[in-house]
Formats: sequence, structure tokens, C-alpha cells
Amino acid sequence: MQVYYDLQSFPILSFPVVTTGTFDGVHLGHQTIIHRLLELSKRFNGQSVVITFHPHPRMVLRPDDTTLELLSTLPEKIARLEQLGIDHLLIVPFSTQFAELSSEEFIRQILVETVHTQKLVIGYDHHFGKNRAGSFDHLVQYGPMYGFDVEEIPAQDIDQVAVSSTKIREALRRGDIQTANRFLGYPYPFTGKVMEGKQLGRTIQFPTANLEMPGDRKLIPANGVYAVTVLVGKGIYNGMMNIGFRPTVSNEKVRTVEVNLFDYEGDLYGQIIKVRMMARIRDEVRFNGVDELREQLQLDRIEAMKYLSV
Repeated sequence: MQVYYDLQSFPILSFPVVTTGTFDGVHLGHQTIIHRLLELSKRFNGQSVVITFHPHPRMVLRPDDTTLELLSTLPEKIARLEQLGIDHLLIVPFSTQFAELSSEEFIRQILVETVHTQKLVIGYDHHFGKNRAGSFDHLVQYGPMYGFDVEEIPAQDIDQVAVSSTKIREALRRGDIQTANRFLGYPYPFTGKVMEGKQLGRTIQFPTANLEMPGDRKLIPANGVYAVTVLVGKGIYNGMMNIGFRPTVSNEKVRTVEVNLFDYEGDLYGQIIKVRMMARIRDEVRFNGVDELREQLQLDRIEAMKYLSV
């Protein structure tokens, strides 16, 4: 997949089949649109093109609103779209100036003059342009004028998967990772750099990798213990993750993310590791000392392996 971070670098393609949107999380609803995009690009011997925006438009248009939490960082979104088989990804830098483009200006400047769209695929109730004034009707009106066809994915095709970014966020905030994964169509990812911690886990035979909190307002699921798989370099390891405040061993009110890798030997400091969250095991609780904590962690590992073996 070729990735472009500005309008000027996008090449002229023979037959671009295009979709556009924020695609946060690239969940099953988004994938319905993308699968149709890929089907059409193959049918017409063309190229599949996704147009997305960074940063998320809400972060630019409502900078004081800190409630938005994202399902995917930009690198995670790029990786997911590549896995789905997209040919070209155009990441439009979203700014207050860009937000002033009218719907017709967006069609002319982005879809036509930059991408040279031949076919456009959008989800139902898709809006674009200043104040989200553009709609499917606008595209139908201007398509023939600018030489492209437009196809709207019917509501029932997307609704039948009963997925929305809001539902996924709500599930993650509850710690319901299984529901979130079902709606996403893949395990919720968490990518972070391993930072040096206090090495308390080593003293109870459960060494942990302390992960740096990701930026980009990445949504961190509810506190608790989770079964995970972890990509380190080219190796994949089973493990368990704790999200929370470590009440048994720390009085600090700082939320942390720690991962204990099963059967891994080596130094992880400074490495970027990719965690896939598979299931939630239990709440984070305070134990009566490290001996009780160690016993519970042994039980947690057994429980984690039950989920991971499936």
C-alpha cells in the first residue's frame, strides 16, 4: 500500500475507485464499505483509494473537547487498511482552513483534481464539506458534471453488522474486550514503548514491561487484568496485561499499563511492542501483601492461557 501525507504527492492513477472518511478503528461497518471498494476496483481493473484525515476533525473543530477517545492511532489505522488490501491511502492534513471547504470545493479539489476519482463508494448518511453540508445527493448531482459515478452502501448492509464506533468505545470503557473485538473484527491493539519501571514484578517472579501511554487520545480500556498476545520483533508471545494503579504495591495515583510475557527472555527496554487484547480476566483489586498478589497472578496466568489456547 502506498501512503501519501499531502495532496501534492498523490499520483495520477488509471482508474481510482475511492472512498472517504475518518475510519477510526476500521471496524466491521467500515470494512463493509472497504470490501465493496476492493470488489469494484478489481472489477474495473482499477486502484482502490482511501481518503482519510489527520488529526481527527473533531480534535481540530472542537479543540476544547477532550472527551474524544480514538480506537486507533494513525499508525494502527494505516496498518489495518494495508492488511485489508488497499492500494493507495491519502491522509489529508485536517486544519481549520481545510474545514472551510464547501462540499462542492471538496468534490472538485480533492475527489476530482487531486485523486481523479472514477468511482466513489460511501456509506449511507455520509456528510462532508463545511458544516457537513455535503451529502449523497450532492455527489449524485456533481458526479456526472465531473465524470465520476457514486455508489452508496445501503443502510441495511451496514446496520446488519450492528456496529458503530460509539458502541465499541462503550464496550472498551466497560472492559468488555470480547464485545469490542467482535465489533472491530480483530483484537483491539495497544502499541507502546517499553519504559524502565521499578522492577517490582521481578521480585514476585512476574516481570512486567511497563508501556508508555500512547498519544493521539488512544482509548485505554477499563482497569483490570487482560489476556493478550504480544508482538516483539518477529515473535508472538502469550501474556497478560494489567491496566490501573497497582494498589497492592504502589500508593501513586498514576495509571499504568504493564505486560507480563509468558516464556520470553530478553531485554525489552526501549522496544516498541504491539499488544493484542483478547479477553478480560478480572478487575484490578488490592491484595493483602505481595504473597497474596503472587498467588493471584499465578491463577491469572492459568485463566489467561484458557482464553489464549482457544
